[in-house]
Amino acid sequence: MSTTSINAIRHSLAHLLAISVLEFDSKAKLGIGPATETGFFYDIALSKEKPLSESDFKTLEKTMRKLIHKKLDFIREELSERDARELFKSQPYKLELIEGIVARGETISVYRTADFVDLCEGPHVENTGEIPVDAFAIVRVAGAYWKSDESRDQLTRITGIAFESKAALEKYLWQQEEAKKRDHRKLGKELKLFTLSDLVGSGLPLLQPNGMVIRQEIENYLWSLHRMKGYSRVWTPHIAKETLYKTSGHAEKFGDELFRVQGKEEKFFLKPMNCPHHMQIFADNDWSYRDMPVRYFEPATVYRDEKSGQLAGLTRVRSITQDDGHLFCRASQIGDEVSTIVSIIKEFYTAFNMINGYWVRLSVRGKDGKYLGSDEVWETAEKALEDSAKENALPYTRVEGEAAFYGPKLDFIFKDALDREWQLATIQCDFNLPERFNLSFANERGEKERPVVIHRAISGSLERFMGIMIEHCSGAFPLWLSPIQIALLPIGESHEAYAKKIANTFLEENFRVGILSDESLGKRIRETKVKKIPYIFVVGDKEVETQTVSVESRDTGKLGSLPIEETLNRLQLERTEKR
Repeated sequence: MSTTSINAIRHSLAHLLAISVLEFDSKAKLGIGPATETGFFYDIALSKEKPLSESDFKTLEKTMRKLIHKKLDFIREELSERDARELFKSQPYKLELIEGIVARGETISVYRTADFVDLCEGPHVENTGEIPVDAFAIVRVAGAYWKSDESRDQLTRITGIAFESKAALEKYLWQQEEAKKRDHRKLGKELKLFTLSDLVGSGLPLLQPNGMVIRQEIENYLWSLHRMKGYSRVWTPHIAKETLYKTSGHAEKFGDELFRVQGKEEKFFLKPMNCPHHMQIFADNDWSYRDMPVRYFEPATVYRDEKSGQLAGLTRVRSITQDDGHLFCRASQIGDEVSTIVSIIKEFYTAFNMINGYWVRLSVRGKDGKYLGSDEVWETAEKALEDSAKENALPYTRVEGEAAFYGPKLDFIFKDALDREWQLATIQCDFNLPERFNLSFANERGEKERPVVIHRAISGSLERFMGIMIEHCSGAFPLWLSPIQIALLPIGESHEAYAKKIANTFLEENFRVGILSDESLGKRIRETKVKKIPYIFVVGDKEVETQTVSVESRDTGKLGSLPIEETLNRLQLERTEKR
């Protein structure tokens, strides 16, 4: 089923929902009822004597299914302003919408379904018989301000989900239930990965030792990939003068999101982006064309004053650690540099088992005029990125209006274990900031030449990526990423010395080992499973006598008694291969 047809089904279900609600509450006033990415909703002002609750969902669904079975037509009509106002004279929210349509000079259209008529642009199915009768459900009722304006009326938002088949609906419902189990905020607390403190502030997570291990391993892996590709590490402070961000354009673009710091003599901002700082590092050197490209890498924390209602665990925070990189090159080098970045992205996401089914959004300018730079510069940048996408055979879709304010970008969208899509890696082509900071290098003729800047981030941000990975793995991290990799369980006190000997052997090879000697063996084994530790080593009389270790893998089960050297080699290989 095409995207268009499923959208038509979802939009049509919104109308059927409105009909069902009006049967439930004839005095209700209708707001809007659009299709969404997973279904539909309708904002409705219900009469006070008729509150709606979850217990009413089945009644609404039953009415909607009756309408589907009737195979009612959706008929589009165009109306004059006068006729439209007369038709909706008892619906104040529709009258307000009509005013907006008229002001924009647009055509007023409605869709009729039996005796019901709604102000609507479409699309819809031709008749209700095209709607799968068992592939939708009403799932939520909540408050919603009219036009999302807190100063306006609060309406009731009734939300439904809808898919092309019953199987797709069931898969979505399973995903939702599984997502609750995997919620990184829940697992983060259970596994002691991070802490959220009201005293510290919303959107400012604190990493516990276990969480810091994961973050450090990700960061180390990122640096290893970049070091081999010619990047140099840099460091920049967390604050800078106001003038830096005025020069870059960030002060104007993100003014409301910037944290301001008042010094004794000057005004500062907490750093919202690393790129203006990296421009200064580049500018402080005398570069030749022979030096190009110049590549900087910095996992640095930046700060943005996000609205508290938008914050969520690690996935939406105010302190954002970007695995940031900026490279300065000639226009002729863009293709090769993008290819190198793409290779890093592919290797990184292969290690996390997220490479299958990815796609790329080529984000270009829209028509709203919010972008820095001339049309010529933008056309050059957009062509450079699209040519690179083609050369690297990327599965890309061109999308207008999603570019960064300084340049177009390639946004990489990956799927997690639940088939949810996440925009993570990004490559951005920038001809504007080099101009604003007057950057240059000497070309073959000894003349000043302006570099191109390529912004790139592989994980997006370490906080958000960690949150996604917790859910992707359901807290059961691969060996190389696990905070505790091996749990050593001596059966009794007499076996503890041998357990410590084994632990030291693995510690010397930089494995993270924990010895659990308290409580009963059964209770200790259960504890390791709750903590999702990849390997359990049990040692008793037999293991001491044979100088072996009884090994159980979290993922593959019991492996039996194995020689220590064989076990060490096995785990070293697994860790190195990041599987």
